[in-house]
Amino acid sequence: MERLKNNYFVLVRLFLMVTFSIYGITEGTRESGVSAWVLLLASLYIAVMAFGELVPEKYRFVCVLLGIVVFAVMMLLGEKSFILLGFFSAYELLALFKNLNPKLYFVPIAGIFIPSPIPLLTMLIATSMMTVCCIQHNFVIRSYRKQMMEDTITEQNLKRDIKEKEFAAKMEQRKSMLMAENQILEERASLSQTLHDKLGHNINGSVYQLEAAKVLLEKDPKKSETIIQAVIDQLRSGMDEIRVILRKERPAKKELAMLQLYKLCEDCNNKGVKTELVTEGDTALIPDPIWEVILDNAFEAVSNSMKYSKCSSIDITICVMKQRVRVSIADNGIGCTQIEDGMGISGMRQRVRVASGTIDFQTDPGFTVTMLLPI
Repeated sequence: MERLKNNYFVLVRLFLMVTFSIYGITEGTRESGVSAWVLLLASLYIAVMAFGELVPEKYRFVCVLLGIVVFAVMMLLGEKSFILLGFFSAYELLALFKNLNPKLYFVPIAGIFIPSPIPLLTMLIATSMMTVCCIQHNFVIRSYRKQMMEDTITEQNLKRDIKEKEFAAKMEQRKSMLMAENQILEERASLSQTLHDKLGHNINGSVYQLEAAKVLLEKDPKKSETIIQAVIDQLRSGMDEIRVILRKERPAKKELAMLQLYKLCEDCNNKGVKTELVTEGDTALIPDPIWEVILDNAFEAVSNSMKYSKCSSIDITICVMKQRVRVSIADNGIGCTQIEDGMGISGMRQRVRVASGTIDFQTDPGFTVTMLLPI
């Protein structure tokens, strides 16, 4: 069926050519009879023009010229009842030139005034029909197909660009996650090294002093008490130093939160649900307590989407403004007609309320959770 649609004009032309040939034979027989030579020429004309539809387009010119020669021989033999084939040949010749002005297709109509046994009205109807068919195909439909082809190419390019952008975004997300992981690992290694360097000797010295105090406990209780007190002071100082180190060296809440969100997106992508995290503004301005609310509610919202929404994509957006941060978690799932405040939804409302923020739920299209929190 598709092949028939693409080649319909070939069938139309073949039908016209055969019809004109049969009409010429009928009219010629009515006049004075048709000789075998004329029948042979008419068959040769049909064969040559039909063969032109099978050869590559650059060879069609030869077939059309050969058909014109056969038609000319028929006219020399006085078979003017086949004159409609001359009009057909003229239109076939015009069709070989792609950039002709459409007005030229009306020129062959002037040939209807050539004397022939065919009525003028019949010739006018036949030539007008061929003119309309050729203009429609060679200019209207051909331009439409060209536009369709250009639109298809544009669509394919857009799809390719979208896929490339999606791949680049996924790689950027993966890169950000790896950078966050590496930074946390480096900070852990630095913390371990700092604890070893600053506290290792302190603890070892305390152990040695306690062993000495144990030996002197009976012989010199006063000396032993002095040593134990020194160890206590030393260990208390060490504890204070540990607190300072941990406060200084521990990873920032923001980095940990972003890492957890990236991992959440990666887990969803691995399960077949396209999930992206987009941030706008300076996320470093978000306080640690607000990060906790964002994390807990994001995990709750994504978990609900994965369980109930039958979605294929989830978008997590964090937009930092002057005094507020807007967070939205949106899926493209089936949505719902009514929101039921179960433990998950109630927990999300409670966390946002404690943080002096607001939360909103949109159920169509999909399901969207929007939080507005102070910073």
